[in-house]
Amino acid sequence: MRRLLVCVSLAALVVGGCQVKTQGNGGGGSGGAGNGGSTAPAVQLDINKLQAAVSDPASKRFYEARGWAAAWDDKQAKALEAAIADAPRHAINPASFLKDARAGASPEEREANRTKAALNYAHALAFGMVQPDKLFDVYTVPKPRIDLNAGLSEALQAGAVPKWLASLAPSDPEYQALSAEYLRYMARAPHDHPTPIAPGGKIDPGHKDSRIPQIVAALRTGGYLPAAPAGQASAQQPAQSAAASTAYGGEIAGAVRKLQADYGIKPDGVIGVSTIEALNNGAAERARILAVNLERRRWLDRAPPQTRIDVNTAATFLRYWRDGQLAHQARVVVGQPGWETPELGSPITRLVANPDWTVPESIEQKELRPKGAAYLKAQHIVEKNGRLVQEPGPTNSLGQVKFDMLNDQSIYLHDTPAKALFASEERHSSHGCIRVQDAIGFARLIANDQGLLDPFNKALATGKEGDVSLKTRIPVRLMYHSAYLDGGRIVFRPDPYGLDDKLAAALGLGNGAIRHHVVKKVDDIGP
Repeated sequence: MRRLLVCVSLAALVVGGCQVKTQGNGGGGSGGAGNGGSTAPAVQLDINKLQAAVSDPASKRFYEARGWAAAWDDKQAKALEAAIADAPRHAINPASFLKDARAGASPEEREANRTKAALNYAHALAFGMVQPDKLFDVYTVPKPRIDLNAGLSEALQAGAVPKWLASLAPSDPEYQALSAEYLRYMARAPHDHPTPIAPGGKIDPGHKDSRIPQIVAALRTGGYLPAAPAGQASAQQPAQSAAASTAYGGEIAGAVRKLQADYGIKPDGVIGVSTIEALNNGAAERARILAVNLERRRWLDRAPPQTRIDVNTAATFLRYWRDGQLAHQARVVVGQPGWETPELGSPITRLVANPDWTVPESIEQKELRPKGAAYLKAQHIVEKNGRLVQEPGPTNSLGQVKFDMLNDQSIYLHDTPAKALFASEERHSSHGCIRVQDAIGFARLIANDQGLLDPFNKALATGKEGDVSLKTRIPVRLMYHSAYLDGGRIVFRPDPYGLDDKLAAALGLGNGAIRHHVVKKVDDIGP
């Protein structure tokens, strides 16, 4: 028999009280509670020293809830370290967590540090390494709701800390695919040292260019062309004549079109600035892009509403989920750099047929009033109560329908008369609001789902502004995801707002290749 000092709950004794308990070698779990076979701590802990060793608020709350009962034995500690060692598949560096888990000159310090490491690593998996609302000026997308202290306590009691930690990160197919691709590119990165492909003139299929051997090498690295044949000197020096190696067309052009599709570039096979940027994204850079996108997924609520609208502002598309099933997908036009669409969680409350548009003061002063009275008249813009207002009609910048949203950023979805913008692969062209392809069709779909199709059609037919309030608000998430799952494969998009760079810096991932793509400013007065 051995004697073990156990701190029992505050319900049993006065604050800070302890008792000496005799326990057999096969006794109950840590803190005196059974935990499915886990043994109790094998050393005596001094409650005062433990309290002094606990420095972070989360750990303090954890121990207060359990009456400062010890939590860890050697078996649980080893299981914790093994679980933390799995961090790389989440694009998380385990070093600092492991350092904490192993640190401590006394039993009390080791106990406190293990709890700190467990809670910090759990927080990274459950909520992310970075707080998005601290990093960005605006971020209101709903976050996860997870009680880590209660979860750790239950996991320790059950002897299931690794299983609990593994359950905290997203488990959906997209997150798993991003993780698998991240590990694949990280494995390639140490062996991938390409010479950046120099910028230059466009390369059309059927032409020749001295950069083609490098382009072939980059396509092979990215998996768009088969690996170099056995015996070939290197992927950057194909075993063919110098003349043939500079020729562009055939299989190489087909591979370029696949890469362009994966990067949101018009898949025409013409190699321009954007395609060179994508080709220069080697294994390390792709891993970096995937790491920041894994972090973004950890920010998200694990159980979003089954009926919702998700807008990817990096990739410029919208998905409407109805009862957990994809009911509609459409291209969208979002804010151009300088007028970035923020990451919001905000519901649609009503459909506005034939809306007028009160011009924001910034657009009014900088863009519209300088154009003169004749232009304003041609655009059916009048002055009301000291503000410029565009009247309803076919040229109205909101088109025929506005999807009114509840937020303090004046952001909403709407129709547009500028339909040609939807044909472009690059659709960062608005002043921040989201223009929806076939907005009338989408509005009718939503109205029909809520039994409001007749009222909406009647409001639309009047040609005058009319509101149709939704019976049930539809949550909308505006998110910036530059790598995502599409048709069973991970695709990449540029970083026009530079948010990947900002997040990567916050994660300590350093600077990457420029992926902003050249975005032309559009002379368009719409929101």
